[in-house]
Amino acid sequence: MAALNVKDHFSGIPLESDPEIFTDLVHALGARRSLEFRDVLSIMTEDLIPGGDLALPHPVHALILVYNTSPEYESGIRAERQKARDEGRGYAGHGDSEPAIWFEQTIRHACGFFAMLHAVLNLSSNGHTKEPDSLLASLLRETIPLEPKARAAALKGSEGIAQAYNRAAVRGSSQLLHAEDVVPGHYVCFVASPKDGHIYELDGGKNGPVDHDEFLDGNRDMLSGGLKLVRDFVESKLDPANPHFHLMALVSSDEASA
Repeated sequence: MAALNVKDHFSGIPLESDPEIFTDLVHALGARRSLEFRDVLSIMTEDLIPGGDLALPHPVHALILVYNTSPEYESGIRAERQKARDEGRGYAGHGDSEPAIWFEQTIRHACGFFAMLHAVLNLSSNGHTKEPDSLLASLLRETIPLEPKARAAALKGSEGIAQAYNRAAVRGSSQLLHAEDVVPGHYVCFVASPKDGHIYELDGGKNGPVDHDEFLDGNRDMLSGGLKLVRDFVESKLDPANPHFHLMALVSSDEASA
């Protein structure tokens, strides 16, 4: 398919896990101005509910976790995705058949960007974006009908989205990493599907959306269910030699104006 042979306009510099950078980027792409990312300073639900010591604005739309993984975990993800494809189980969801909007990551070091996209593009029906001609609105119109490979290629070839990403990628206070560097952290998004209410793990490196409804025993509250998943990742998937993570939430600063 010729459409897959597209120029990669993205710099390969990973995004810093900073809610201000994520918020500014998603606004630059055209998301509603009321949407913003916030640091999550606890992984215990009682601390974050209204009245809690570290309360977040409610509702919480999505959670983004960045965590240090082990090489074994990373290679296991790649092996499982390839095994699924070899066995004819490669994810092919698109359009109305897709339980949650998912993009395969084909852009180097952009897992934070994919987590951000997965968070905002899976908001419930009423608009992910403020302007109908925004970059995000155009991305939705053009790519949601497409199967995963063509969808990923369309995103990778978007010069406008890449320019916004590249401006965000050089911000931050950490040492700047580049495409040729080994990046220690990996981002994943947890978000509730507007179609079935299940909480999905959305990771562009995996074989499509991962439905965690059974693990959560039907808990579809984004905060309590999402934090249960975060705690499971922290307990079971962090690199024991470097067990660091950071958590952000996508919230509405003014729900009335959303």
